Amino acid sequence: MAKLLLFGYGNPGRGDDALGPELIGRIAQMHLAGVECQNDMQLQVEHVTDLADCDRVLFIDADMSCAEPFDLSGIKSEKDGSYTSHAMTPAALLHAYRQVYGKDAPPAFLLRIRGHDFALGDPLTDQASANLEAATKLVIGLCTAASLQDWRDFAGMQVTAG
Repeated sequence: MAKLLLFGYGNPGRGDDALGPELIGRIAQMHLAGVECQNDMQLQVEHVTDLADCDRVLFIDADMSCAEPFDLSGIKSEKDGSYTSHAMTPAALLHAYRQVYGKDAPPAFLLRIRGHDFALGDPLTDQASANLEAATKLVIGLCTAASLQDWRDFAGMQVTAG
């Protein structure tokens, strides 16, 4: 069975920035076969080891600039300025994977869930909670999608909730 890594990141103490970890928590409770759930406050170079035994990766993050309720896209390895910083982009993490393992990382996608308020100590906004519901339904569907082409079809449609 193919192994899917769901990797949510964001700060649970900063309002809607908690969307990634919140979604991961929901999916982890379902104990889906072949699905590994991880989260952290931010991506770091050490996370290349988490990708090593995966067939596919879905990064999940909150975003103030994407369309409601979320945006799903394929991502590729790319060296950017974040590889030397405290936090990395998913593309930079894929690039680091190639540097460490000498091969391409597994196919990867980024789910950006629309957030509105990222203030310290605030709870999820009502809008972000609704977006989280829609994103959770999508991820459950992706966890059961039979093929990588199914994922590419999802990502190619600029998915929105219906």
